[in-house]
Amino acid sequence: MSHDKQFTLYTTTGGPNGWKVEFVLTELGLSYESIHLQPGQQKEPDYTKYNPNGRIPALVDHRNSDFVVWESDAILAYLVEIYDPTHRISAVTPEDKVHQLQWLFFQSSGQGPYFGQQFHFNRYHPVKLPTAIERYQKEIIRILGVLDSVLSKQEWLVAGKCTIADISFVPWNILALDPSLVDLGVNVETEFPAFYGWHQKLVSMESIKKVWAHRRAMLESQA
Repeated sequence: MSHDKQFTLYTTTGGPNGWKVEFVLTELGLSYESIHLQPGQQKEPDYTKYNPNGRIPALVDHRNSDFVVWESDAILAYLVEIYDPTHRISAVTPEDKVHQLQWLFFQSSGQGPYFGQQFHFNRYHPVKLPTAIERYQKEIIRILGVLDSVLSKQEWLVAGKCTIADISFVPWNILALDPSLVDLGVNVETEFPAFYGWHQKLVSMESIKKVWAHRRAMLESQA
């Protein structure tokens, strides 16, 4: 089967994890088609044949024998390993590559789950559980503090430049800083200034602005 686009990305419109993949695909100038699954479709055989975990995203690389990779940060690592030969947004040295991987693990094991649980208990859980909301709100603030402590000493997380390590944090950070979605109870700009400045540089990147505007338009069309 021939494909007009090199990649097929299986994702959803609302969830943040697929959008970080679109950020990197767009930044690297790669051609892709996004298939936005409806709720429940990620558990059906047509999708679990790509991702047995039944979660989004999953990426199919048609020019690499339909190679499939899932887990958003693993996808980012794959894309720069194969398609970023000049290391525009990826580390070069073995040490920096390990630090890049370190931050991807921190994002996927720390930021993503804690931020996601906060949104769940704050907005979607059928019963308000103040202790759960408070726990995950504190975890968001803790994660911001970790990032701020590092970024107060350096401009970017790895290798002195913007890499996939930085980009991986963007979608959840955008949502966490939206007061219409969550009240953190702190002024992020003043209490975590290094983090806030870093985030503003990231969201001003043309690729990120373009992709996030597309997400906004899709959500508005569904409203």
